[in-house]
Amino acid sequence: MKIRKLIIPVAGLGTRFFPITKSIPKEMLPIVDKPTIQILLEEAYEAGIEEILFVTSPKKESIINHFKQDIELENKLIEKNKIEDLKKIQDLNKMIKISSAYQEIPLGSGHAINIGRNFINNEPFAVMYGDDLIKGGCALKELIEVYEKYDCNVIGVKEVPYEETNKYGIISLADNDSMEIKALVEKPAINEAPSNLAGLGRYIFKPEIFDELDNISLHENNEYYLTDGITALMKKQKFYAAKLKGTYYDIGSKVGYIKANIAYALDNEETKKEIKEYLKEIL
Repeated sequence: MKIRKLIIPVAGLGTRFFPITKSIPKEMLPIVDKPTIQILLEEAYEAGIEEILFVTSPKKESIINHFKQDIELENKLIEKNKIEDLKKIQDLNKMIKISSAYQEIPLGSGHAINIGRNFINNEPFAVMYGDDLIKGGCALKELIEVYEKYDCNVIGVKEVPYEETNKYGIISLADNDSMEIKALVEKPAINEAPSNLAGLGRYIFKPEIFDELDNISLHENNEYYLTDGITALMKKQKFYAAKLKGTYYDIGSKVGYIKANIAYALDNEETKKEIKEYLKEIL
């Protein structure tokens, strides 16, 4: 069955970016001139996704509003003959069918994904995290290609330095050639990491993941972890890793966010020349 649907959990508080995230969702923070969430939707569109569910909170209505048609704005752009700007807005509104559901209490990633059960309606589906940008290629499409090859659950992975393996969910492989996964170890001690392949915010799941999410336990921090559901489903279904080709940016961190802005600015025709010159001046 084709992967048509995508869940993006965006209900988190974004505390690492306080105080700006008190009034602006971290997913709306710009990468040069686009909100982060728009870059993710462009990736989803390129991968062939038709419908998206944002699992959000009442404080993040600006995310949904960004993708709604704005007739008044479009008319002003027409009046000012800003046709290129108008096309950008219209293309954005045509991209994908967007729905939303509230996660009223922040109970973690497992709870957030489980909210999407009715939206998914027993289909295989994709998950993307709003903190993870993959620049270059189309990361979600790379996962879908693995899904189509093996008819399986898929986790997007990249190699990270071994000294950073304690920051990620780390993949243990059953087979290096096919990239079949044996286990997912959440933030292992550096000397206990089974590999340096880190899961990076892109997933394809069979719908049976919801049955496992119904039965996972609440952790001491009052959250349900998606990784607990993945671990349970691995005992019943196969998972494969898709090794992502692009460059990963953790824009949930301040340094990662700044790095992403520099990288995208250096790839932008309007900004790359001045940014290159400025970097030469200060370095």
